[in-house]
Amino acid sequence: MTIPKGYVLIGFLLIMKICWGQVSDDLMLYRKDFKAISANNTVTVTTYEKDGVHYVYAGGFGNVDVYRLDAKGKLTPISNHELYKQKGPARGMVADRINGADFLFIANKHGNAIETFKILENGALQRVFLVEDSEETYLGTAITLQVVHMKKASYLFIGGLEETPGLSCFKIHNDGKLTHVQSLKDDNNIFTDGIIGMFTHKIKGKTFLYTGGFQDNGVSSFRVYQNGKFKNINNIGDTTTDRYLTGAYPVTGVTLGTQHYVIVGHRHHKYYENNGFIKNTDFVYHGDGVSIFKVTDQGALVPHFVLKDDASTKLSGQTRIEIVSATDEAAILAVGTRDDASIQLCKLNKDGILSPIDYLETGFSIYYGLRSHKIEEDHFLIAGSNRFDMKQLVTYKVSPKISQKGNLLRHVVNLKYKSDTTPEQIVEAENAFAHLKNEIPQIVDLEWGLNDSTEGHSNGFTHTFTLTFDDAHGREIYLFHKAHLALVEKVGPLLDGVFVMDYWAQEN
Repeated sequence: MTIPKGYVLIGFLLIMKICWGQVSDDLMLYRKDFKAISANNTVTVTTYEKDGVHYVYAGGFGNVDVYRLDAKGKLTPISNHELYKQKGPARGMVADRINGADFLFIANKHGNAIETFKILENGALQRVFLVEDSEETYLGTAITLQVVHMKKASYLFIGGLEETPGLSCFKIHNDGKLTHVQSLKDDNNIFTDGIIGMFTHKIKGKTFLYTGGFQDNGVSSFRVYQNGKFKNINNIGDTTTDRYLTGAYPVTGVTLGTQHYVIVGHRHHKYYENNGFIKNTDFVYHGDGVSIFKVTDQGALVPHFVLKDDASTKLSGQTRIEIVSATDEAAILAVGTRDDASIQLCKLNKDGILSPIDYLETGFSIYYGLRSHKIEEDHFLIAGSNRFDMKQLVTYKVSPKISQKGNLLRHVVNLKYKSDTTPEQIVEAENAFAHLKNEIPQIVDLEWGLNDSTEGHSNGFTHTFTLTFDDAHGREIYLFHKAHLALVEKVGPLLDGVFVMDYWAQEN
């Protein structure tokens, strides 16, 4: 019996959907969109679903940009909002619902303040409250926020950096107002100097908070009580051998079956210049790795496993770890890196063993601007960079990998110039485009020419540039390379039209 091709395709798609639901080992990132931002860079990204509509909030220096995200990963700009004193950057942004009202909380790093914005019906923002640092709190250089919901109230935990390190808790009121509950000053026993990551687990009716200490190289666990008060449980520091906590940075967690895990990454102090920013310069570099901790029923952390960076992974300078999906058996993680300028996908099995899947070299460093988001059955990652020259927000879909082994990737750019563009300007633009091959090594080949068609279907396009890449990594690096961005900024105003197509060259 011959099975119709349509049924074969449907069967294949169903198999892919089932495998993805069971956390597949064969996944990859596929870019879906990118849009300009108004802030000088993208330091933090978060997402929120309100009334069935999905929103993205991208925070940088001075501004927060709001976008709508559709089911195909496309971004539509909605609004942008000025931060207090035009400071920032916006850090630790978290959106949540408090007794029926939707709020976005922002740590204004250099404004030494926490801002509360109400999320309006169209996703735009309205500032409703602001609390500044005081002698009893630790909001100076605030960088990390975590909402904790208890039975009768919700609380906002805040972590700071540099001059006044410590951990603070504020009660969140129905109108978004914050009132101080407790602050704990950093000391030699706990790891709260430079809290760049926080996560909470609820275990057998108890709530536990986990913090990473960037400056003091370790992680701490705290019990959170119904009134918002908190108490330290245990602390685990770096070692000179293989603990991988120097510069503890992103902190997240997941529950697989009955076992709770905390996942901690780090951007090692070796990646920073010795200009006084790193307080403790007596450290040992023993490599990069992602640390897995088991959590006891009492909320304590127990070192369990480390995925060490090697030639086949991209884990240097981890700044963000996102849980993409999870079942009782396994979870998919996305690790954003500043120094490798990549997103590494990993699988965490129920036994707490983390293994690499695949990675995409994004072409830009990720500094905290990475967020996973699910729309229906599809999983997306939204990423931004701390680069001031980029000013782009990028979306990726996490999907089963499509093998293009042995094929070359062609990137074809067709240009149409405005009628008032001078011949000198066009020649200058031609030379600048052709020169890209000398500045971006990932371009395997670049050829170009003028339109010679007489069929009448060129629609005014006069120039075609064809770039060849070995793989998708090369294309991403080219797209967000400073030389390409500079070319777009220079030539863009001269153009009356751009038509771009990419394809994988197939052999006959």
